[in-house]
Amino acid sequence: MDLQALADDFDRRDWQETTETDDPVRFAMVGVGWWTREQAMPAVVSADLCETTVLVSGDRAKATDVAATSETVEHALTYEEFHDGMARDAYDAVYIVTPNARHLPFVETAAALDKAILCEKPMEATIARAERIIEVCDEHDVMLMVAYRMHTEPAIRRAKELIDQGVIGDPLFVHGNMTEPILDLVPDPDQWRLDGELSGGCAVMDIGLYPLNTSRFLLEEDPLRVRGTVASVREEFEDVPDEHGAFQLDYPGHVYAVCTASQSAYSASHISVLGSDGRLRVEPAFYPWNDRALTVSRGGTTVEIDFEQVDQMEEEFEYFSHCLLTETAPYADGEHGLVDIEAIKAVYDASESGKTVTLD
Repeated sequence: MDLQALADDFDRRDWQETTETDDPVRFAMVGVGWWTREQAMPAVVSADLCETTVLVSGDRAKATDVAATSETVEHALTYEEFHDGMARDAYDAVYIVTPNARHLPFVETAAALDKAILCEKPMEATIARAERIIEVCDEHDVMLMVAYRMHTEPAIRRAKELIDQGVIGDPLFVHGNMTEPILDLVPDPDQWRLDGELSGGCAVMDIGLYPLNTSRFLLEEDPLRVRGTVASVREEFEDVPDEHGAFQLDYPGHVYAVCTASQSAYSASHISVLGSDGRLRVEPAFYPWNDRALTVSRGGTTVEIDFEQVDQMEEEFEYFSHCLLTETAPYADGEHGLVDIEAIKAVYDASESGKTVTLD
């Protein structure tokens, strides 16, 4: 098998049928934190199929100030004004990027206003609230997509394509890691990620989700069983169960994924899949500001696979907008997102009980 030849003929947007539109999807962005300002809004500016027309924040002055930096934003709303339906004709879809436990009320309002919903991951802070999100969107027949940017990341899509082609044989093991020093990145001990009620969990919930969900995507399977251990050591993490976490997912066919996550460690991310005949590895993998790298090993040869480095958020917004414009169901719907919430909660349960937890 010529590994180098496998690097050719890759279409990173094989999902795309239309590349332009005279009627772009107009977004209301709910939550105007640093991620919205520095990642989401610039990505939409670069996109062809969407634009930002409304900003929604708990702080009117903040929303107004950010709106003033945009050529397309027409309205800056408070949360209360959004819930009251103000400027409802100025947007077609909402992007919800509030703390986890505050997703549901905005989903309820957006669905009642007949708006499509792109909800940041994880869907919510609890299984029950995630289930309610699905129910609400079904009741109003609105599109719901959970914002997993790895599904449109070229390195991950290329890796999946090679797995599907049998390049590494039968997948046997997945190893994934995402770690960061959160208090260095966001030097606020009162931030919502360290509030268990707002976050629903910390390391596993916030960033352990990446290797968990990416393993599901690469294998096209959902986990059957979970075992794991979590711990909070530093005083700043006393209100959450997991400053650090390590867990194993049992997949069908005796395939296993081992994942680690920490909010108090050196910043690093990778995912690798070991098969009967070879190995794929993406490192760095999950942070959008790092160029990703994909290597394939087989038969004593290791090859670095070339692909275009892209803005992960631009790809995500373009995919969602394409789905909406073409009336195509998104891959990461509510049921997909619920599986992750159930698996994450199973990690916490397994750590507390010391037992394997079976997923329904």
